[in-house]
Amino acid sequence: MKTVLGIDNGTQSTKVVAYDYENRVIAAIGQSPHELISRTDGTREQEAQWWLTALRNCLSQISPEIKKTVRAIGVSGQQHGFVPLDGEGNVLIPVKLWCDTSTNGECTILTENYGGEEELLKGPGNLIPPGYTASKILWFKRNHPKLYAKMAHILLPHDYINWWLTGEFAMEYGDASGTGLLNIAKRKWDEKLLHLLDPDRDLRTCLPPLIEAEKPCGILQADRAAEMGLPPGIPVSSGGGDNMMGAIGTGAVKEGIITASLGTSGTLYGYSDSPVIDPKARLASFCSSTGGWLPLLCTMNCTVSTELSRNCLDLSLEELEKEALKAPAGSEGIVTLPFYNGERVPNFPHGKGCIMGLDNLNYTVPNICRSAMEASIFGLKTGLDSFRELGFEPGEIRLIGGGANSELWCQMTADILECIVRLPTEKEAAALGAALQALWMLGTSLPGDNSSPDLETLTKEHITLDEDRIYEPDSHNIPVYRDTYNVYQSYVEALSGLFS
Repeated sequence: MKTVLGIDNGTQSTKVVAYDYENRVIAAIGQSPHELISRTDGTREQEAQWWLTALRNCLSQISPEIKKTVRAIGVSGQQHGFVPLDGEGNVLIPVKLWCDTSTNGECTILTENYGGEEELLKGPGNLIPPGYTASKILWFKRNHPKLYAKMAHILLPHDYINWWLTGEFAMEYGDASGTGLLNIAKRKWDEKLLHLLDPDRDLRTCLPPLIEAEKPCGILQADRAAEMGLPPGIPVSSGGGDNMMGAIGTGAVKEGIITASLGTSGTLYGYSDSPVIDPKARLASFCSSTGGWLPLLCTMNCTVSTELSRNCLDLSLEELEKEALKAPAGSEGIVTLPFYNGERVPNFPHGKGCIMGLDNLNYTVPNICRSAMEASIFGLKTGLDSFRELGFEPGEIRLIGGGANSELWCQMTADILECIVRLPTEKEAAALGAALQALWMLGTSLPGDNSSPDLETLTKEHITLDEDRIYEPDSHNIPVYRDTYNVYQSYVEALSGLFS
């Protein structure tokens, strides 16, 4: 047996899969949770050391016999997190995460100093919303100047784990896109933005070298290998952000396949052979971790809506879905705006959750529950409409994340997005994607190993879809959801001045 190891450093936990690529099965899985530091100002942070502890815990759950079969490692990481190191490799502050909205003021400063949103779209190709790494760097400089002066390296979460494994500093183009600092069309750092961040020193000296997706970041250091029970000297791939690895793990490596994830955040992304700049800035303009581009929508509130609703109503997940099934499509006019953590799309840093359209006839538990579920998909519809406007017509949606476990949510996704929904059989798409990228690297960097250098062929060979769970849009629900979505958008527009 030969395996590749996929590591996924997520917001809530670290997951590790050992993928037996000869027999095309997951040989072992390990998982370990993370804590989260939250404050009322929008702060969302973690200690980088927690990730390493979680990684060790995950590997302790995998047998020594399986670990001896590992031929390569790939790492997926939560995007946008800011990991500053000093010259000795010490992390200088707790890591500000993708869901941190405390740097909204810094976003405004950078946007205005660059010349406004239109100039940002002409330059790097992305705006700088709360959550992106660029504003975190400025926040660090303004709030901790002495520590900032010690900063020698700017890393993202997956870069940090790659460095810990290999001792090498590197960043690949997909995850680099999420810093806001990369010109995604030219695939190089935006010097104007770096100068605005710090006119007194060249921040390019702090950013790691950019490497191609199929290249190794380095090899596993002997001491790390001994600590974790892995073979020393095995290659570690470039890795990437969790969305980029999720694209590989669901087979979204060619045009026509869109991946949607129903998790704490809601994401929607698809592959492109050329750069995609959304003039309305609804889609993030990212590179992929496969050598192409990956336009992407990310909402900050997806399953958050149902979690808060079920906690308020004292319902289990199963009970919430049973209640929602009692209500009709459109929830009899009740519309939830799920902006509980603020929001990125629409850009509502001061957004709040709202339940609209209540009256003395529709104010029922089933309608409240169903509306909470519908709201998550309405957020994704904004992104899919953008894809269609830009010429991307999806052949199918591949659904992942915790929400994909719900039959109702899967059908609701098909009805609202008006597209066939299919589910990969392997649920840990980001970890599997990291493993498959490592397998791809073996094929491109080590000829003669049992893998294919063609990534599209490789994903076809190693990713299977659940043939028992295929959801087609319900023609009766489509017009109802079109009308409800229009009402949803009217509420969003009406509250934009309050939440922007």
